[in-house]
Parts: sequence; C-alpha cells; structure tokens
Amino acid sequence: MIKQIKSHWYYVFWGICTVTVVAGQVYVGTGYREMAEATKSTAISVTCVSPIGEPSSKENLSLEFE
Repeated sequence: MIKQIKSHWYYVFWGICTVTVVAGQVYVGTGYREMAEATKSTAISVTCVSPIGEPSSKENLSLEFE
C-alpha cells in the first residue's frame, strides 16, 4: 500500500498561510487596542435639550432620542 507523499512546497504553502493569518490578527488587534485607548482618553458628554418653544417636562422623555 502506497502512502501519500506530500511535496516540500505543500508545507511551505501552509506555513506561509498560517504566518499570514496570524500576522493579520496581530495587526487588527493592535489597531483595536489603539482605538480603544484613544476612545478612553476622549471626553464624551451628551446633553439633551428640549425643542424651542416647548416647556421641559420630566414626564415626557419620548422626544429625547428622536
């Protein structure tokens, strides 16, 4: 019974594919970490203001996200 013999290039091909995928994951992870740190250092504040001419009411908050 003859066993399957893989060429040297088979292992080179899959080695290159593996290194490429790992390098891409490291690249994306590094970018995500930099983005997260930039977001942490940014002061974000949200102020909701009632429309002009309407009295502000704490009972009706439905206009807050429109």
